[in-house]
Amino acid sequence: MKQISKAQMAYWRKNIGLIRKLLIVWALVSYGAAIILAKPLAGIQFFGLPLSFWFAQQGSILIFTCLIFIYAIRMDKLDKEYDVQEERLRDK
Repeated sequence: MKQISKAQMAYWRKNIGLIRKLLIVWALVSYGAAIILAKPLAGIQFFGLPLSFWFAQQGSILIFTCLIFIYAIRMDKLDKEYDVQEERLRDK
C-alpha cells in the first residue's frame, strides 16, 4: 500500500477545506435567502418577481455556477502551489 506524503495530505486538506467553504456559501444562499428569508424578501420586487422567488429559482443556480468558477480558479492556484498541475498538450 502506498504511503501518502505530508505534502499530499496538506494538499487534500486544503482541497476539502475549499469545498467545505464553497458548499457552505451555496447552502446559505439556497436555504437562507430562498427559504428562511422568503417572507421578508417577498415584498421586494426584482424584474417583476418577488426577490425570494428569484433567489429560489435563479439565484442559487447563478451562485452555484459562480462557485464552480471560483473552485476551478482556486484549485488551479493550489495545484501550482503543490506542483501537481495538469500538463497542457501543445500542437507539435
